[in-house]
Amino acid sequence: MAWALLSLPLNLPPSSSPLSSILNPFKPKSQIGWLASCSGSRRRARVIVSAADQEKTEDKDEDKDSSAFNPFGFVTDNPSSRSAIQIIESPAESGNVGQMLYRIEDKGKEYGKYVRSGEHVWFVRETGSAESQRGTVIFLHGAPTQSYSYRNVMSQMSELGFHCFAPDWLGFGFSDKPQPGYGFDYKEEEFHEEFDKLLDVLGVKSPFYLVVQGFLVGSYGLTWALKNRSRISKLAILNSPLTVSSPVPGLFKQLRIPLFGEFTCQNAVMAERFIEAGSAYVLKLEKADVYRLPYLSSSGPGFAILEATRKANFNNISTQIASGFASGSWDIPTLVAWGIADKYLPQSVAEEFQKGNPTAVKLKLIEGAGHMPQEDWPERVVTALRVFF
Repeated sequence: MAWALLSLPLNLPPSSSPLSSILNPFKPKSQIGWLASCSGSRRRARVIVSAADQEKTEDKDEDKDSSAFNPFGFVTDNPSSRSAIQIIESPAESGNVGQMLYRIEDKGKEYGKYVRSGEHVWFVRETGSAESQRGTVIFLHGAPTQSYSYRNVMSQMSELGFHCFAPDWLGFGFSDKPQPGYGFDYKEEEFHEEFDKLLDVLGVKSPFYLVVQGFLVGSYGLTWALKNRSRISKLAILNSPLTVSSPVPGLFKQLRIPLFGEFTCQNAVMAERFIEAGSAYVLKLEKADVYRLPYLSSSGPGFAILEATRKANFNNISTQIASGFASGSWDIPTLVAWGIADKYLPQSVAEEFQKGNPTAVKLKLIEGAGHMPQEDWPERVVTALRVFF
């Protein structure tokens, strides 16, 4: 793939406009000037813009239009972002996207297998066995991530005697990405129907333990639970929008903007930047590779999340969840295990949710964890689940 020299403003200007938070939803820790190639390499990236050079560039650009939009503002000096859009020390050794995929294509499939369910193929992770003494746990991820986030929790839970499954939702991770209009349109009820079919294929017996985390498809896991309460023994919720006051991250607002959403959904580092922006930690390169892989492999995952976001009614979903799990409506034991360093959802969301049903809902705060506590601190998540289950 051809190299490109990008001469773009290094920083987005401050703005009091609400649109600024939409166009730059991740609020990266710092911006860098950079040369970029969409090609991959077996070697780590090296940022070759020195601080002195950057100061000179900024001086030269002072008189230019500082309000110009930087579409590559999601690239930061975090190692995970630099490795996605990079230049290497020796251009002659550069590869292309195909070579980058070859380097990482076998990563991130721990405990995984492909399972056909109806017209679709799901990627499902499994640990433990059907003979496990302590029961079955189903782990559901949110957007824009995948079941890979549960790998460490699943491994430890199986060692404690649980049989664990974690599917990639259709349109995400390594599962099929159906084209809208051909049997799957990324609507809430369709996710529910296909999930029911998958449980049957997997032979999951009710009641089972359910663990849910995240936005969009994560929320669909909770609305599925409201419709299938007889199938659930206990419910554990990690950081998810649970109240009508739950804010919607800028990524999903951005995806709703006509044309701009189409550009955003093809951002190869969208998932890893979303994870980093919701946490106090930077992903290690080997983890970032896995979250990036589906978006590098094809345009399918990007258009899947675009379609799902535009079909979702976030206010309606939050209302369903807030009222459905309130006292008088929900009596199944429920644990809210909450990473208190979440940059998307404040701790007050979890506290408000728990106060709405103090009899059935218990709250466990997890220090040191952000929006995805199963990725940030799996050991503490396992401890909370073990005690609760």
